[in-house]
Amino acid sequence: MNAQKRWEIFTRLKAENPTPTTELTYTTPFELLIAVILSAQATDKGVNKATAKLFPISNTPLSILKLGEKGLKEYIKTIGLYNSKGKNILKTCQQLLDHHNGQVPDDQAALEALPGVGRKTANVIRNTAFGHPTIAVDTHIFRVSNRTKIAPGKTVLEVEKKLIKFVADEFKQDAHHWLILHGRYTCIARKPRCGSCIIEDLCEFKGKVIE
Repeated sequence: MNAQKRWEIFTRLKAENPTPTTELTYTTPFELLIAVILSAQATDKGVNKATAKLFPISNTPLSILKLGEKGLKEYIKTIGLYNSKGKNILKTCQQLLDHHNGQVPDDQAALEALPGVGRKTANVIRNTAFGHPTIAVDTHIFRVSNRTKIAPGKTVLEVEKKLIKFVADEFKQDAHHWLILHGRYTCIARKPRCGSCIIEDLCEFKGKVIE
């Protein structure tokens, strides 16, 4: 795929959704961090339902630590892998208090050092909470990047590096959100909705679904 096609793709995605953002509900970087940790292998809708009850009661590292493992699990038990996520959240809260004055760092390495936080989560936090032009690659973005040929790659890291290289600077800040929403609602896994896709004529997917 050439640069002109990529530019046109993101121009259309921007025109359709000028100010995209995460579908996770949050008001602070810490709330976003907790929500993203909980969202692994879970739906944003399910996470939002849990945090709608948790955050009004406890939305700081200290207050979550005071809940303890048993108390926290009462709020997140509807979410998949809640046992391990709960333990990681408590460890992360302790590290934030011990090393970052209770604040979420915006440094990539510092974020990745937190329990339950990998490269993808760190990129989400840096992009959405702090405005860095990072691109977090999840299953939706990996699929869309490979299927359309915007940034094909065999690994998540390879796709991320190609997106950073190929996406024009003017689109980098919002590229993550446009691609994830496109993968979630249009370029879905089993049967992509090619007939209603605004970039169908630019997409290089050979197995397009005719509706």
